[in-house]
Amino acid sequence: MRRLTLTPRADWREKAEAVGFVYHHTGGQAYWDEGTAYAFTLQEVEEHLEPAAAELHDLCLDLVDEAVASEEILEKLAIPREHWDFVAASWRAKEPSLYGRFDFGYDGSGPPKLYEYNADTPTSLFEAATFQWLWLEDLLGQGVLPAGTDQFNSLFEAMRDRFKVLFPNGGFVHFASDDEAVEDRQTVRFLEDLAAQAGLDPKFVAMNAIGLNEEGQFVDTDGYLLQAAFKLYPWEDMLREPYAANLTTAKVRWLEPPWKAILSNKAILPLLWERHKGHPNLLEAYFEGDPAASALGANYVRKPLFSREGGNVEIVGAKAEPVLDQGYGAEGAIVQAFHPPPSFDGKHPVVGAWIVGAEPVGMGIREDDSQVTKNLARFVPHIIEG
Repeated sequence: MRRLTLTPRADWREKAEAVGFVYHHTGGQAYWDEGTAYAFTLQEVEEHLEPAAAELHDLCLDLVDEAVASEEILEKLAIPREHWDFVAASWRAKEPSLYGRFDFGYDGSGPPKLYEYNADTPTSLFEAATFQWLWLEDLLGQGVLPAGTDQFNSLFEAMRDRFKVLFPNGGFVHFASDDEAVEDRQTVRFLEDLAAQAGLDPKFVAMNAIGLNEEGQFVDTDGYLLQAAFKLYPWEDMLREPYAANLTTAKVRWLEPPWKAILSNKAILPLLWERHKGHPNLLEAYFEGDPAASALGANYVRKPLFSREGGNVEIVGAKAEPVLDQGYGAEGAIVQAFHPPPSFDGKHPVVGAWIVGAEPVGMGIREDDSQVTKNLARFVPHIIEG
């Protein structure tokens, strides 16, 4: 694994906007950065990253199976008690999953270490599946990269084909997100397009525009029932909304399914460690306040159970950095062994390994100046050297 410095294409902004990647800058700073790329060997992908994602996915499913039968675990996960049966029923009904993203600390020299699992509402999907692939094709066509250069990336095809598996007979599916959050809305537009290519009939509805009819079922602004719906909105919030009481009776087939509330939660990190202590892809982790956490020493990382893009993640000890306060943490926190992402030219990449269904299908890289990947971290493309 190595960091490359490249010359950005002169027209990359125009090409990004032409395909809907309009959020290539965030807060005036570049989010997409093709002046940088990471090069991997095929061995690093096939023997390190892919197997790690596949094995951790299996361990996570085993954990779900245990959690739905354990009040103690559900309590630790801070899932509201009144929704335990709703979450458990979705697992027992084998409601299928669409996708997820494991975030790894990895430098090419040792096993990938799991920082967290974005199992419910992972973003950076479009840039990973599409725009970094278009970048690769351009650079191959221009002769900037040698013939035979590849990418760990079948994400586009895998997502499209997964919709076919989930809805083999086609049908009408709602897609929902915050319609004012540009990245979220464009990500969902991408998913709508994939669904349409898979033979579905997608219809968008803003999350805050979903209503209830007299029978307590969810409806869109035209009065159409939500029967199958993808939502780019986290379960930890949905289970705490005023409409949460209707989730059980509304009979919506949600993507992601309710059992993903178990995995989209940093409480799985100490739970996985407890069950698989010493696993090469796991970092030592405990619930905050557990006396056993003293084993981490004076330098460790504190993470709220629910947080996004590095919000309220704190490095404790000598390596401390400023904390991005986003108001997370009311439900509790975990502590995890300090394992900083590698430093390449003073920049810190985190590898996101994508799972679709049960298969590892690609990766995307976020790079930050900080050791904690935050909301302004840049997305940088990658290659597999031929």
